[in-house]
Amino acid sequence: MIKFFRNIRRRLLVENRFSKYLLYAIGEIVLVVIGILIALQINTWNEARKNNTYEREILSQINENLKQDRTNLIEIKNWHQRAYIASEKLVDDTHRNNNLDSVPTWLGEVVHFSRFQSLTNSYEALKSAGLQNVRDKELRKSLGVYYDDKVPHVNKALGDIEYAFNKQWLPLMEAHATNFEFRNILEVADIPRFFAETDTWRIVMLNRDNIGASIANLEETIHSIDRTLSLMPTDLNTTE
Repeated sequence: MIKFFRNIRRRLLVENRFSKYLLYAIGEIVLVVIGILIALQINTWNEARKNNTYEREILSQINENLKQDRTNLIEIKNWHQRAYIASEKLVDDTHRNNNLDSVPTWLGEVVHFSRFQSLTNSYEALKSAGLQNVRDKELRKSLGVYYDDKVPHVNKALGDIEYAFNKQWLPLMEAHATNFEFRNILEVADIPRFFAETDTWRIVMLNRDNIGASIANLEETIHSIDRTLSLMPTDLNTTE
């Protein structure tokens, strides 16, 4: 092909047809420029296709992680709601004293803690590659709100309850418990005395407030997941 063009140029020069040669040269330059532009466009298309594929793959992984996080958070919230209701019963002296047989169960529901480990590997991989790989600005923002704001806050709230378990409940249980099954039952030798002569009532009150705040935090975090999931592309499970 190159030899073909050279022969044309040579013939035009030999025939002293400069104007035609000039037009031909310009045409050849235009063809070269068009070829370069086509190559650049093809490269752009390929890069865009690769970026789109990566975006869908990483969002598909994050989508599944968010669903699992949501399941775990709902389970934790359900436990906390049970603990909150039990706390309300325990701090009501009349209700507690009229239902002594139920107190060990209520205490078992209150004296517990939960841990939450968000599945963040895919999100961290996305951050390393660049959040701009997610084209939807609202989705990018929502992912950041959940992983960088809501998750740390919910872990802080859960950590406060675990701290109370270790620093407040364990010493009481070591001194007074006759039977303890995590999240099930806490029995003490003398329930009225346990509430009258220890810090139990005050600890239950503080624990109730912490649990109430934690429930609100969990609900906000679940709502953040729901919003993020609603912004996810609908074709994540399809193949190109």
